[in-house]
Amino acid sequence: MLSIPEREAKIHMNMFRRPPMTLVRGKGARVEDSDGKSYVDCVAGIAVDALGHGHSGLAEVIAEQAKKLIHVSNLYYSEPQVKLGEMLINSSGLDRLFFVNSGAEANEGAIKLARKWGIQNRDGAFNIISTDNSFHGRTMTTVAATGTPAYREPFGPPTPGFEFVPFNDFDALKQKVNSETAAILLEPIQGEGGVNEPDPDYLKQVRDLCDSEGILLILDEVQTGCGRTGKMFAFQHYGIMPDIMTLAKGLGGGVPIGAVLASEKAAVFQPGDHGSTFGGNVLACAASEYVVDQILNQGVLETVNQRANYLENKIEQLEDRSDLVVGQRGKGLLKAIILRDEISADVVGKCIAAGLLANPIRPNAIRLMPPLIVTEDELDDAFEILETVLKEFE
Repeated sequence: MLSIPEREAKIHMNMFRRPPMTLVRGKGARVEDSDGKSYVDCVAGIAVDALGHGHSGLAEVIAEQAKKLIHVSNLYYSEPQVKLGEMLINSSGLDRLFFVNSGAEANEGAIKLARKWGIQNRDGAFNIISTDNSFHGRTMTTVAATGTPAYREPFGPPTPGFEFVPFNDFDALKQKVNSETAAILLEPIQGEGGVNEPDPDYLKQVRDLCDSEGILLILDEVQTGCGRTGKMFAFQHYGIMPDIMTLAKGLGGGVPIGAVLASEKAAVFQPGDHGSTFGGNVLACAASEYVVDQILNQGVLETVNQRANYLENKIEQLEDRSDLVVGQRGKGLLKAIILRDEISADVVGKCIAAGLLANPIRPNAIRLMPPLIVTEDELDDAFEILETVLKEFE
């Protein structure tokens, strides 16, 4: 009988470099493959599984909602959508929102919203400034907004209206703004770009620039939002407010959902301007309402900050013991371990074989983004594996 990887190879467009194992179940921050082997999961569905695997409360909410309604479309009102929306508006300080299915769709909607705002309020301006090494999605327009040429160039002419400057270079950003600029699009911390943090005053400078120039600030919090950095939203670390913010990934704890939030000023969509068949469906919203409540009201955010300190200390200890580890980047439970040499893919390959799931985000950087409920014991096991593997490369 053929294995799952062998069967998949016969039918699937090969777009992923998967290790040869099939995950079948999980609990907390651990998963198990079809051979019964256990792994500490420090990828968490790419920062998606906020409450970990096999969470009984989330599973119960999903099951109960599925018995009543799964989907009715946005032609009608639904209570889970309104309740979730109220939670996100109250916790963010923004004024309006709409729901989608993914981070790419959220960023697509945010771009569309900003362009309409610029056309209406800045004499037809629709250009958006993004940054090098950014990542905003895989649709044609979000690829065009992504500051990595390899993601844009294979697909022909990109959607026009995007310009790029180096991340964390305020002077370059300031010089790029002109009368044709509608908005600036940033990740508070670049996730796919290598977990790159800005200087402490960078986002405040960008916010002030947007105010003085009369343009919008869009923050892509698809990866950094929903408690990942130790606050509900990463912008809260920097004492600013965006005009538009996008969410997805951890918002549904594994159930696909995204959201676009905006200030009253930026919320210029009218009926018919935008829509989504599945966006904000009752199943996803019920699941997300539970996840957001756990983060905000049931101690998960406090756990994130405790584990973040523990994780930072574990990396510092590893740096003391291994010549290959030269630093770390990130906030909360979004961290990159920086290596002396460009060996991250090889290190992660051996970690997987030893029972640790991590992500070689850059040739010299390993990204860790465990579930927000990860325990100290699970992190201890992860770092025991990582340290053992690194010794093979010294």
